[in-house]
Amino acid sequence: MNKKCIAIILSLLLIIGGGVYKFLFEGSVTEGSDGRTVILLSAGERDMVLGEMRAFLDTTQQITRAISEDDMPAVIEAAKKVGMAAQGSVPASLVGKLPMAFKKLGFDTHSRFDQLAMDTEDLGDGNHALAELATLMQNCVACHAVYRIEIEKE
Repeated sequence: MNKKCIAIILSLLLIIGGGVYKFLFEGSVTEGSDGRTVILLSAGERDMVLGEMRAFLDTTQQITRAISEDDMPAVIEAAKKVGMAAQGSVPASLVGKLPMAFKKLGFDTHSRFDQLAMDTEDLGDGNHALAELATLMQNCVACHAVYRIEIEKE
């Protein structure tokens, strides 16, 4: 191959690599005035992400109530609803706009709800479930401390 072809191939690989980096790692973000990272989404995408966060909050309330009533089957049922299976309908276009650290927190939170359900099934211990929930909530606190979501300008 001549040098011109190699240069073109390398240029294309750099462009593709940059796109992959942007899609997988960086996302559609900017720095916020409050020091948090602003994730820029369409109105529908923002609604989807905030809906998932509300589901986490609602589930946390259900689990807390169920533990206080010593209702371990209700803990298991609530936790399973927001586990990894709940992620199936997230469009790739939205995933590409989310920074990698945000995606990791989200995946870990879903996974921890699944783990809480499995451990509660195995142990039936409300105190253990509550401790797991407290640890899981650290993801929520961390996410809200670092990120905010705004609607992107068209």
